Amino acid sequence: MRSLIAGAVVSSVLVLAATANTVQVTAARVVLVGDSTVAPLSGYGDALCQRFAPSVTCLNLAQNGTSTLSYRVSGLWDAVLTLITKPPYTRSYVLIQFGHNDQPGKPGRSTTLEEYAGNLKRYVREAREVGAQPVLVTPLSRRRFEDGELVRNLERWAEAMRVVAAETETPLLDLNRDSSAALQEMGPTEANTLARGEPPLEAVAAALDGNSVALPPPAPPVRLVFDYTHLGPKGAEFFAAIVARELRAELPVLGRRVTP
Repeated sequence: MRSLIAGAVVSSVLVLAATANTVQVTAARVVLVGDSTVAPLSGYGDALCQRFAPSVTCLNLAQNGTSTLSYRVSGLWDAVLTLITKPPYTRSYVLIQFGHNDQPGKPGRSTTLEEYAGNLKRYVREAREVGAQPVLVTPLSRRRFEDGELVRNLERWAEAMRVVAAETETPLLDLNRDSSAALQEMGPTEANTLARGEPPLEAVAAALDGNSVALPPPAPPVRLVFDYTHLGPKGAEFFAAIVARELRAELPVLGRRVTP
């Protein structure tokens, strides 16, 4: 099923590339590349796109379940590069966020930290080769708590991305740092309100004690199932606002065209 979805997304991107010459001239184009925490219906990407001024065209091409490895293997990245080369935009920016599915235990997607860093460097290099400005975004924090403390199990991947950003002189939006700080401040009960669907009673009870609980596999419709990773409308707006503020601070030339 994942391969069918990826194929459909690749086809859609190529259609966008083929018809790009008919698009009204716009000052800039932003392309979002990443996993389900960015993708439509489950992440903050669409909410971020809606914050850009009319002079910016924003395309959310993030795909559920992808990693730095599988996004490329599926053909999605090649389709993005093809799209970026098309006129009429004067400047293209590619925001790249991976990490969740690069972690161990996900066949066909998992990478080592060394591979993860190497993949990020290749994304940066290839975006620049087609004239785009890459922007690295550290992975959005999961909303899991133990005894009132946020479990920061993506920190090693975030740190690897920070190193890549420094080595390649690439703008970095440290969403992992800022989302972790925001979630720690709000605590597990409020953090649960950022999810898709309503938390089950056991999750509500655990949150009152400062904890998160293991949840059973989701039943259809998955888009409405509560978990500690994906976002409902409130969560999407909340984290889109954080990314917008980071853009204004780290990349003012683009950030001034986004509402914080």
